[in-house]
Amino acid sequence: MSDDHTHVQEFFTARAADWDDRFPDDGPAYEAAARELGLRRGDRVLDAGCGTGRALTPLRAAVGPSGTVVGVDLTMAMLEAAVGAGRDRDGRLVLADVAALPLRSASLDAVFAAGLVAHLPRPADNLRELARVVRPGGTLALFHPIGRAALAARQGRQITPQDLRAEPNLAPLLSRSGWRMTSYVDEDSRFLALAVREDRQGLSDGAVREHGA
Repeated sequence: MSDDHTHVQEFFTARAADWDDRFPDDGPAYEAAARELGLRRGDRVLDAGCGTGRALTPLRAAVGPSGTVVGVDLTMAMLEAAVGAGRDRDGRLVLADVAALPLRSASLDAVFAAGLVAHLPRPADNLRELARVVRPGGTLALFHPIGRAALAARQGRQITPQDLRAEPNLAPLLSRSGWRMTSYVDEDSRFLALAVREDRQGLSDGAVREHGA
């Protein structure tokens, strides 16, 4: 996938208004996945590629009023849908690219990412950027409300050995990007890979950016 995000933006812009209506039963799966992050009261968490913000409410419930929840998405129409659903009350919404987050290094405790990996233009670099903004020992959840086989069937395609979400591919990808995979579940009812942020050695912090988290 190229770094030109036009196709991704066009795809999600066209579907933003009825996205939640297309998947009305996903709420419990999001809630369960958010709990798997092990968040505590007062923690700071990013929903990367937040879409219509379905994870924001369970993430807010986990970190409480003293915590920080930020939702970042590339598509304005998705963020507008999140506002229309009232989910901006649970987290700050930011129009931004996960490849260049407007957040300071090591400023977060966790990242939640639903359906994100397949849309990353440069997966290793982009996952490294997520690692940059998380403190050592912080956590990452790569989630989808249905598993790879069920998703492929829904889309009328076959799973290929090159699928980045396959465990033999995802574990080394995460390792190269500053994460250590700790758990992997791929079943019809959900996909969830959990990882822990390794120490800062070998990761470039880049410029420290102004942030509102």
